[in-house]
Amino acid sequence: MSVTKKSILLIFIVLLVDQLSKFYIKLNFRLGESVEVFSWFQIYFIENNGMAFGMEFIGKLFLTLFRIVAVAGLSFFLYQLIRKQARTGFVLSVSLLLAGAAGNIFDSVFYGVIFNESYGQVATLFPDGGGYAPLFYGKVVDMLYFPIIVNSAGETVFFSPVFNIADSAISVSAAIILLFFRKDLNEHLESKKDKENANA
Repeated sequence: MSVTKKSILLIFIVLLVDQLSKFYIKLNFRLGESVEVFSWFQIYFIENNGMAFGMEFIGKLFLTLFRIVAVAGLSFFLYQLIRKQARTGFVLSVSLLLAGAAGNIFDSVFYGVIFNESYGQVATLFPDGGGYAPLFYGKVVDMLYFPIIVNSAGETVFFSPVFNIADSAISVSAAIILLFFRKDLNEHLESKKDKENANA
C-alpha cells in the first residue's frame, strides 16, 4: 500500500471512530452523565467551546475559523511531505495530527445545527425545533476521563481533563513527531525557509 493510501486510510479511521464515539455519547447520555468503566477510567459526557482538553482562550467563531485554517495548512503540509517522499512514519504522524485537528471541526461547525441541547435530556439528531446553535457555533463533545490519582477529598489530582479521540490523536501525534521525527520536521521547515529566502 502506498504512503498516500496509508495516510488517507489513517485519517478516515480516526475521523470515523471520533465521530461515531461522539454521536453515541450525544444520543445516549445527558450532559454531565458518567459511567465508571474502571476505578481509573470513566465515560463522562461534557461539552466545551474551546480547544483540546477543554481549554478556552478566545471567541468561539474565531476559534472555529482558526481550526479550519489550521487544517487547511496541515493538509498542504502533508501533501508536500508525500510529494517529497518524506519518511512514512513522519507522514503518518502528520496524518494523525491532521485527523485530530479535523475531528473537532465537525463538532464546532455542525453539531449546533444537527443536535438539540443535552441539558437534562438525551439529544436528538435533527430535532424538529432546530439545533441549539447556528453553524460554526457548535460545542465539542468530550467523554474520556481518567481520574488516575484522587486525593482523600475525592478530588482528581491526575488526570483531570476530559477529552475525546480527536484530542488523543493530536497529543499522540505531537509526541511522536517531537520524539522521533524532530529532525525531519526541522529539515522540511528549513528547506521551505531557504526556498522562500531564495524567492525573496
